[in-house]
Amino acid sequence: MQRGKRLTVILTIGVSGFALAAVAGLAVAKSFTLHTANDVSVKGKTESIVVNGHGVTVYDLSGETTKHALCTKADGCFAFWFPVTVSSSHAKVAKGPGVSGKVGTWHRNGFFQVTLGGHPLYTFKFDNNKKGNTSGEGIVSFGGTWHVLRASSQKSPNTTPSTTTTTMSTTSTSSTYTYPGY
Repeated sequence: MQRGKRLTVILTIGVSGFALAAVAGLAVAKSFTLHTANDVSVKGKTESIVVNGHGVTVYDLSGETTKHALCTKADGCFAFWFPVTVSSSHAKVAKGPGVSGKVGTWHRNGFFQVTLGGHPLYTFKFDNNKKGNTSGEGIVSFGGTWHVLRASSQKSPNTTPSTTTTTMSTTSTSSTYTYPGY
């Protein structure tokens, strides 16, 4: 009899713990914030850049907007440039200090992609999901040039600048990047 009660208590605790973890997971999945990383090397220059919640560099593609998609699954772009996404149109998207431009979402191909200033955002496969990697800067492919998003540097997390600027470089290069396997 004791053994049966003990098993019931253990199962109840286990199910409660699983339910709590599931609810916490949903809360995390329903929000997204763009952050600033300072002192990151981009093509040999130290910059402040925009990163996702894991500190991974965020890119945009010149010439691409929510009204003019250049990077698509059909053209193989998503195999190298991963859309920054949230779970639904109701997800809370925000930006931290140093990130300027209107943040939003774009519903496309069955998912919700995060946008900044009307431009869809991506991470790059060959940055290997690691903080500080910016190997996608300046790559010419999929109809445009890929750029790391620049941000205002923040000297203290409690300091809010009076003005912030995100610079989207329009410098282009004539070189192209050959993706392995293509």
